[in-house]
Amino acid sequence: MKARVTVTLKSGILDPQGKAIEGALKSLGVSGVASVRQGKVFDIEIEGTDRAGAEAALKAAAEKLLANTVIENYRVEVNG
Repeated sequence: MKARVTVTLKSGILDPQGKAIEGALKSLGVSGVASVRQGKVFDIEIEGTDRAGAEAALKAAAEKLLANTVIENYRVEVNG
């Protein structure tokens, strides 16, 4: 089974890396960029077929390791 955990900063949290990317895009001539927020994507392969169990395990992993839940949100998607 394949899964994806997407971690993004909560709204209202400053994102200096996103601001730097925004500035770089503008300096490259990319027009229309109003704002950039950066995040992390984890593509994970899980053995077995228990989709609900995999989702629960990944949520626990996100809470403990993959995301800082004080300043970040996360989303778990399990495919297969």
